[in-house]
Amino acid sequence: MACPFLEDVLDEEALILRRAFRHERVCQDRSDPLVFGDDYLIERYRFSGDGLRYLCRLLGPKIQHQTARSHALTVPQMVCVTLRWFASGSFLYSVGDAENLNKGTICCTIRRVCLALKSFSNIFITFPGHRRPLYIKEELYKIAAFPNIIGAVDCTHIRIKRPSGEHEGDYVNRKSFHSINVQVRVICGYYDLHKLILCI
Repeated sequence: MACPFLEDVLDEEALILRRAFRHERVCQDRSDPLVFGDDYLIERYRFSGDGLRYLCRLLGPKIQHQTARSHALTVPQMVCVTLRWFASGSFLYSVGDAENLNKGTICCTIRRVCLALKSFSNIFITFPGHRRPLYIKEELYKIAAFPNIIGAVDCTHIRIKRPSGEHEGDYVNRKSFHSINVQVRVICGYYDLHKLILCI
């Protein structure tokens, strides 16, 4: 076994070889994403600089690392990584390559930010009406045996007249007629959903 304190030529050579093959850890420069203009930010993250700053102030206390050990990501970097993943709908590798980060870092960051966003769901997501969500869930379970459902979403194409102008092709659907895609969200109770099912 090689020991640096022995006066052996082989041990000296082993130390020299070990030092020669040791490579220092290289930390890539990750610039602050908020220094870019709004056009750049909207194109990549779908948020303006003010919107990103608001999210950073909101989520910062929940996602901020306690130390800067191992060059931990800052709050704006974590928020931007997550928003880039949301905006692109791409794989973690693609987002990691674009942000110069490892796939594991991307995965942990997205999870951390999503859990922080979820903690604010009761503040930002409200349901209209006077019925409590628990009551609605129970009634919908009685009808269709779907657990934890509080509403329904459906989409349909509404046929329209052929629009004039350069964007006419944007209104042609997959069945080759002009239409507008309309999405309907229904939050309902027992009687409302029963009527909805009968209409279908």
